Amino acid sequence: MAKQMFWYKLPPLDVLMFRDAKPFTPQERAWASSVFPPNNHAIAGALRSSFNINGHIQMKGVFLCCGEKLYFPRPLNYVNRKPLTPLTWLEENHPARQMLWDQSKPVPLLLDRTKHHPDEGKGGNYRQFLPYDVVLKLLKNEQLTDADWLVDESKEKQAQPWEMETRSHNALEDSKRQVKQSDGFFVENALRLMDGWGLAIAVDELTDKKLYQRGQSLVMRLGGESHRVLLERCEKLDQNWQTLQTISNRNFQQGGKSLAYLITPSVFERKHNGQSMCRPYPWEWKLRHTTNRNQTSGNLVSVATDKPIPISCRFRNNGNSIPAPQVFAVPSSTVYYLQEPQILFQDQEQLPNGEPNKQHTWRQLGYSEILWISYSE
Repeated sequence: MAKQMFWYKLPPLDVLMFRDAKPFTPQERAWASSVFPPNNHAIAGALRSSFNINGHIQMKGVFLCCGEKLYFPRPLNYVNRKPLTPLTWLEENHPARQMLWDQSKPVPLLLDRTKHHPDEGKGGNYRQFLPYDVVLKLLKNEQLTDADWLVDESKEKQAQPWEMETRSHNALEDSKRQVKQSDGFFVENALRLMDGWGLAIAVDELTDKKLYQRGQSLVMRLGGESHRVLLERCEKLDQNWQTLQTISNRNFQQGGKSLAYLITPSVFERKHNGQSMCRPYPWEWKLRHTTNRNQTSGNLVSVATDKPIPISCRFRNNGNSIPAPQVFAVPSSTVYYLQEPQILFQDQEQLPNGEPNKQHTWRQLGYSEILWISYSE
């Protein structure tokens, strides 16, 4: 049974700055690249340091929110408003079925141009983050309208609800009021969220109690330069999340052709020849098609994804925080096509031998969150 989670809004009190895990050295023309929304390790670290929480933290998120409504990254299996279809899921007499492709990899995704789309030739300013009610329609396989796909000018104004501000950082010579000639200058981006927007996370019951004891509208340091956000309990977001989870679980139990809509980044890591390798889909999800008789057919048909996100996280050892090796996460909004829905290895709290599953830590911090959609022809 899923544990009850308690949702919080994180409206910013200032611009926010989050560097990604790409290494850089402050020097002439150095540019520190950024990432937004922040990864879950950044949020967990901020909770620990701001409120002196030393125990276990379990999270959901990180998502965007506006008012009392969650927003999710737009799924990557759409071109504008047109859905992509795996080649092998097209009709047998479809002309594209004659294509040749590398069968050691997932099936190619195509636009089915034999079907008429009502938005053919139409333009528009498409949302990059979909509100809760639109995602609910996706889970229910309901037809989406222009208003669902396009930016709501009254609230969102643009495809993503923030503006980028470029800021330079200078270091001064010791005992002088002069900028260093080298190793003292770099540029990075700050993000200014639009009015009414913020981040949203959920925490476990024990963490919620610790935060409640500290009062209402807590202030938390988050990201670079010690910028701050409020931390406000929001019960309406609890209802948003529970409704989505109910429909998603029902779709999973229903079985059959399914889409796994990844709404938070995920790290699929495995040791291979002594090295840790990351790839864009779970190692335990075997491909549906096989290239020789010795292979076992699995459920994974295809995947719609984007470039990986580098994450530099930390782990705790005897009370100390130690840098962990860099990993590459699959971006949120990735969509997997499966012949039958299948759980993740990360979902299992214990291994078959009864030992704790270390990979489950990713799920506890909110990574690899999936919403299940029953595939509709």
